[in-house]
Amino acid sequence: MTEANVAATADERVKQQSSLQKALIRPELGGMCGTIIVFTLFLIFAGDSGMFSAQGMMNWSTVSAQFMIIAVGACLLMIAGEFDLSVGSMIGFSGMMIAIFTVTLEWPVWQAILATFVMTIAIGALNGYIVVRTGLPSFIVTLAFLFILRGFTIYLPQIIERKTIIGGVDRAADGDWFAALFGGKILTGFFAWMGDAGIIDVFERGSRAGQPVVEGIPMLIVWAIALVIVGHIILTRTQFGNWIFAAGGDAQAARYVGVPVNRVKILMFMFTAFCATVFATCQVMEFGSAGADRGLLKEFEAIIAVVIGGALLTGGYGSVIGAALGALIFGVVQQGLFFAGVESSLFRVFLGVILLFAVILNTYIRRIITGER
Repeated sequence: MTEANVAATADERVKQQSSLQKALIRPELGGMCGTIIVFTLFLIFAGDSGMFSAQGMMNWSTVSAQFMIIAVGACLLMIAGEFDLSVGSMIGFSGMMIAIFTVTLEWPVWQAILATFVMTIAIGALNGYIVVRTGLPSFIVTLAFLFILRGFTIYLPQIIERKTIIGGVDRAADGDWFAALFGGKILTGFFAWMGDAGIIDVFERGSRAGQPVVEGIPMLIVWAIALVIVGHIILTRTQFGNWIFAAGGDAQAARYVGVPVNRVKILMFMFTAFCATVFATCQVMEFGSAGADRGLLKEFEAIIAVVIGGALLTGGYGSVIGAALGALIFGVVQQGLFFAGVESSLFRVFLGVILLFAVILNTYIRRIITGER
């Protein structure tokens, strides 16, 4: 063996890792472990409660999908090294704007939805622009927008309609194909067949007698799955994904090698706003109304899901799949406590324990494998 080969063998930069080591430092490890533990616990303590019936699974899948949609945007932004604390207020604001455009101004629903997306994405771009141009922490900038957007969400309906809840969106959306992309269901025929075949339960009395208890898969879940797939592909299969990691890992070094860090960060703020608006639009279409209190604390729930999924608060490390698993844990725990007959106020306690466990597990194993201190 030559001296060059010996030096290369001893060089940490070319150190080889086994498949097991590579698997153990995956960011989604904590989310995977948490998911297994949560499902195991609820199979034991709530397995016969209906939680894993067709209707029960649809309940916690829908709740998980809500968290998942905003977690994807928060995940990519956190990997890029930034936070957006205005996500919850953006949900309330965008939902209210859809209702005002549709009910008060009597715009077609498709036009109201598109106008709202343009408006909120522009606000996301403004968030990002202020952050990169001023050098202020995104925590401060988006905290300011949290209050600004929430203030407008409360003020506008009071001035226009003299109330903080605007209904009637469902009637305006009836027959609108674009609204159905956010409030409809898919595979309704397949679920009707399963009901007729006795695979899933059907209603036995009332106006819905004979209909399956689960009519189809809500578009909310479809959007969640689509965003997770797209986000994962962007992050792991594209040059832009490498730029996201670089921007969050070491922004200055990334600039030296030609990464457009400012553009990446602004685009991630825009994508976060897009995800929040998708969530809000699905919510408005589901309830047929918009409320000034919608989206409260959602920004923290999104961040928690991402952290459970293995992302670092310092940026440069994370996984969309991990964030999706964190959101799944969130939804399963929230609904599972109800099925298990546990006091609902313990939800936050349970979630805090899972969050702490996932973070410690990820950090500990990563340090063992990589030799970090």
